[in-house]
Amino acid sequence: MDYIEKSTFTFLRDLRTNNNREWFTENKARFEAAKANIKAFANAVADEISNHDEIEKTKVYRIYRDVRFSKDKTPYKTSMSGFFVRATALRRGGYYFHIEPDNVFLGGGFWNPNSADLKRMRQEIEAEEKHLREILKDPAFVQNFGTLQGNAVKTAPKGFSKESSAIDLLRFKQYLLSQSFNEKEALQAGFAQKVSDGYKAMRPFFDFMSTALTTNLNGELIV
Repeated sequence: MDYIEKSTFTFLRDLRTNNNREWFTENKARFEAAKANIKAFANAVADEISNHDEIEKTKVYRIYRDVRFSKDKTPYKTSMSGFFVRATALRRGGYYFHIEPDNVFLGGGFWNPNSADLKRMRQEIEAEEKHLREILKDPAFVQNFGTLQGNAVKTAPKGFSKESSAIDLLRFKQYLLSQSFNEKEALQAGFAQKVSDGYKAMRPFFDFMSTALTTNLNGELIV
C-alpha cells in the first residue's frame, strides 16, 4: 500500500467532530483499518528509503493523546503519523510524515537538540558557512523545502557574535525542514515514492549536520 486510502481521511474527519471515547469505541473497526493503512504505507516508504539511505527503525505513532498536562482533554489525535530512525550513530536526523485532513506533510531535521549538540552544529555552521549556504540554495532543496524552519533566538546565541556573517543561521534553536502535499497527491498510487524523494532531498543537509555531530572541531571522529 503505497498511498493513503480515502477511508483513512474520512475516519480522521469524522473523529475530528466526534472526539470522544464512546464514538471511538463504536468505530473501532474503522480505526483499525486506518491504522493498518498507515502501517502499510510506512512500510512502503521504508522500502523506498532503502534505495538512498539506511534506517534502523520505523515508528507509527499512537493515536491516543497524553492529556495529563494539557488543557485540551480530547482523548485522540486527529492525525496519524510516523517516523524513520536513521541507522547508526554516524547518521543524524530523522524522517517524519503526518497524515491529517487538509494537512499532509513530511518533515525532518533536529527538533530539540541538546545544548552540546546545538553548540556543535552552530560551530560547524560558522566554520563551513559557504558549504551550508550552497546546500540551502540548491534548486532541489528550495523546490522541496523552501527554507529552514524552527524557533530562533532574537539576537545572538551565547558564545557567538551578532556580527557573524552566518548570524541568520546561528540564531536557530531548531533546524527543521518541511514539505506539504494536498490530499489528492496522498490518495494517488506512488505517494510513498514521492515522500521518499522528499527525504532524499534532505540528505545533503543531514550529511552536513551529521559531520558536525560526529566530529570535533579538528574534524576527528568522536563516535
